[in-house]
Order: sequence, then structure tokens, then C-alpha cells
Amino acid sequence: MKTKIALFLGLALAANTCFAELKVGVVDMNTVLKEAPELKRLQQEFSSRVKQIKSLETEIKGLEDKLNRDGAVMSESERTSLDKKLRDKSLDYKRVSEETGYDMNTRKNQELGKLQRRIVEAVQAIAKEQSFDLVLYEGVLFANDKLDITAQVQKKLSSAQ
Repeated sequence: MKTKIALFLGLALAANTCFAELKVGVVDMNTVLKEAPELKRLQQEFSSRVKQIKSLETEIKGLEDKLNRDGAVMSESERTSLDKKLRDKSLDYKRVSEETGYDMNTRKNQELGKLQRRIVEAVQAIAKEQSFDLVLYEGVLFANDKLDITAQVQKKLSSAQ
């Protein structure tokens, strides 16, 4: 992919000597994705489940500390009861963590698919509006700030919601 881009740029720059100016734009996809409202909403959507997981972690840690601290002086039935409670909480934690991780990944993939389509549409619209000949988003090691259209893409995505 990078070789193709480099080859294309080489050809485009060579053609530039024959033609007028080549208008190139660059989009920083990491910035666009990091600031995407869809992904921020996704974090909010799962915040209660993440809090539940953290609460279970704290509860398990407290039970482990109590068992380590007081286990030697507890009666057999108290120790067995605490062990069972610790085991049950650990199983709950594992189940909730796995379910939340699976659900989050599924939703994230859904949202990323929608977002990628919207990003492509936004970049194409900007490219047509401003007569860009080429817009790059991957494999760019350096681009002059004048070429960066990331903020325009973010603005177009925000206004489209």
C-alpha cells in the first residue's frame, strides 16, 4: 500500500511539471477517530457496566484482603463462607467482564463501520468542494499544515449529525 502511494505521488509529482498545480490534502485519521462523537457516546453507553466491573474488582480485593488478614483466626465455617463468597464474586467478575468486552467490541465495530462510511463521504465532499486532486490518509510521514484537512473533515462530520 505504501509503495503504491509513493509510486502514485512520484508519478503525480512528475506529471506536475507538465500540468498546473496538483492540489493535495491530508487527513489524520487517528485524530478524526479519537474526536468522533460516536465513539464518545459509546463510552458513555458502557460507563455503567465499566463502573460495575470496577466495583466488583474493589469488592474482590476487599474479600481477598480480609481472607489474608483474618483467615487464620476465623472459624472453619467463616473461612469456607468467605472463600465461597470470594469465588462467586470472582465468577461474576469474569462473566460481566467478558460480556461487557464482547458487547463493547461488537458495538464499536458497528459504530466504526458507520463512521468510516461517513468519513469517506465527508472527505469526498470536501475534495469536490475545494477541487482537491488527491487526498491521503495513511502512510504519510510528513505533511505541511496547509495540506491538512483533518479539521474540515471533523467539522463536516459534526455538522452532519
